[in-house]
Amino acid sequence: MRYITCSYDCAMDAADLDLHTLRIMRAIADTGSISAAASALGYSQPAISQHLGRASDRIGLPLVARAGRGVRLTDAGAVLAKHAVTVHSALQAAHGDLADLAGVRAGAVRVAAFPTASATIVPRLLGAMAEAYPGVQLSYVEAEPPEALAQLREGRVDLAITFRYPDDWSDPHARIADELTMSTLFDDDIMLAIPVEHPGRHDRTHLNEFADDEWIAGCPLCRGNLLQACQNSGFQPRIAHETDNAAAVLGLVDNHLGVALLPRLALSSVTVPDGVHIQSVDGLTYRSVHAVTLRSAVHVPAVAAAMRVAAELETAQWQRVEPEHHPASPSAATAGASTAPPKRRSREA
Repeated sequence: MRYITCSYDCAMDAADLDLHTLRIMRAIADTGSISAAASALGYSQPAISQHLGRASDRIGLPLVARAGRGVRLTDAGAVLAKHAVTVHSALQAAHGDLADLAGVRAGAVRVAAFPTASATIVPRLLGAMAEAYPGVQLSYVEAEPPEALAQLREGRVDLAITFRYPDDWSDPHARIADELTMSTLFDDDIMLAIPVEHPGRHDRTHLNEFADDEWIAGCPLCRGNLLQACQNSGFQPRIAHETDNAAAVLGLVDNHLGVALLPRLALSSVTVPDGVHIQSVDGLTYRSVHAVTLRSAVHVPAVAAAMRVAAELETAQWQRVEPEHHPASPSAATAGASTAPPKRRSREA
């Protein structure tokens, strides 16, 4: 039997790869063009093109191919772009370990979170981080859970604040569960918003009592939860309007244009109009809110610190956040009781 061995005269070895090439491939994957990648990295377009040519010669495989007026990554280029995320996380971890020795005095945390969190969780998280770790650079981008998790996986953010519904077949967390580490912040009950004159307004009702109403749907995940809840209650909702803006939803309900499901968290960031009644309904569930990062990033001290701070917000500040209700509203007493702050349940996701 003959054994084939590979020495330093092979067509390619580890020395043919370099961090700069990986950064370029990741930038092209993110921006979609060589010129945009050059701009993002602070280089000229000819310099990036020349580097790609040299890298392709060393590796022995083309990294980009022409696609119309732009370029696309070849299979080899896509492989390098994928591994660039892991390498970036490893470098962050190494940098973070050094920063940890200095008491997390440096580092960067890029956060993505869903829109409702923009007005509630994120300001407190970034504020608490800035106070506790002033040397850490913080940035934020708004994104629904599927997009936030995609950005996390691609290395464009370090921490995602997301939510998930129980038994959601389309749960975006499930598709990359092996790559994630998650901390459940709290469980966010789902409430029903109806006009105050609605005949279904009483202490305990079931969702199927609203089968004849027109409904207002939210983001794709929330819409999916609405459809599932109504299906479990034996009817198909007639969706008349769609918006993921909680204030707009309440405005539509206030004008008798439909009924809607809203999480407590969304209600905590808006003023409930006098003409809207908020109540609990049998047949509804809750969504769990999470802080999520990649397993490869948990040893980066700045990211680990952000995960800790996010978990501490639930007990230190978040429980005191309540929705506002006009005292003259006939639904104020009931609505105030039914929209208490989110609470943590004794379970993990």
